[in-house]
Amino acid sequence: MKLFDTHAHLDEEAFHPDRPETIQHAIDSGVETILTIGTTAESSQRAVDLATAFSHVYAVVGIQPNYVAQMKPGDWELIQTLSTAHKVVGIGETGLDRYWDYAPIELQRDYFRKHIQLSRNLDLPFVVHCREAEEDVVHLLQQEANAAPLKGIMHSFCGSSETAVACLELGLHISFAGMLTFKKNEELRETAREIPLDRLLVETDAPYLAPVPVRGKRNEPAFVKHTCACLAEIHNKSLEEMAEITTANAKALFKLG
Repeated sequence: MKLFDTHAHLDEEAFHPDRPETIQHAIDSGVETILTIGTTAESSQRAVDLATAFSHVYAVVGIQPNYVAQMKPGDWELIQTLSTAHKVVGIGETGLDRYWDYAPIELQRDYFRKHIQLSRNLDLPFVVHCREAEEDVVHLLQQEANAAPLKGIMHSFCGSSETAVACLELGLHISFAGMLTFKKNEELRETAREIPLDRLLVETDAPYLAPVPVRGKRNEPAFVKHTCACLAEIHNKSLEEMAEITTANAKALFKLG
């Protein structure tokens, strides 16, 4: 069984004590590829460094919407430089967040568009963070899709079925994280049932929001199998079948076949 964790934050402080061991544990658990995702210019640099250091790790670089107001001169230029570095396979995470009041929404929109344009220029997928901003995100993506087709991922999807349908119509992939496994999220599982098999991805968003049955622990890439197992059950597949499906989708999207 080969799994692909499309979204982790391996540079986070939570992994400082045992990062190599955590990556090895994932490999031993069947995870063949981990994408480590940038949230700031500094963390994007660390993501690239980790991808260089570990053969199973690849990097995605960008500035997460909550951090766009804190950018220093030269930060966006560094993202542009890093975007062509060895083993960088995507742009992000980008998007919109109305839950936290860390950055003006117009500034978030501006950088969301910049990330999409950068991803287009390089023919790399972009990774979308969306929190309490579904309508805004869909509207901006629809505007961008008028200019050219989109290639991206709705990361850690926990939105409505209407949002999922709109994103699928725009050509995006839908990635599910540990929240899919939470007992109360029956509605999310119903939405996941409607996603075509060729658009499904799995992720951990480690170190955050570990899935059942390890909920409450520090999340890590090895735990992606639990979300994959939940997704398999929803679609009446075996864990091995769903691992094969989601890994093939991720490899094709990130051109790692």
